[in-house]
Amino acid sequence: MTDDNTRRYTNALHAMQSGVAMEMNYDQGPTEPKHLRVGVNAAMVDHSALCSLLIDKGLITLDEILAANAKGMEAEVKRYEAHLTERLGTNITLG
Repeated sequence: MTDDNTRRYTNALHAMQSGVAMEMNYDQGPTEPKHLRVGVNAAMVDHSALCSLLIDKGLITLDEILAANAKGMEAEVKRYEAHLTERLGTNITLG
């Protein structure tokens, strides 16, 4: 199951990156280097710390985290698809 969740996450991540690249053509503010880097670093540290805590307490497994990450990234792709479809007036599929 871990390999499937990793594949799902990676596929959705690449699709989301395409959405970000398309959005940058219309509004670069949220992707300016400092704004983006601070947000990414904070999210990575917070996520890693929370996952470690939950695993250490025996509340979740790594496979459950990977499945939740894949599901969340797939939802992010859907949000980008909906936003870009509305903005561009044509159906956008990113993944």
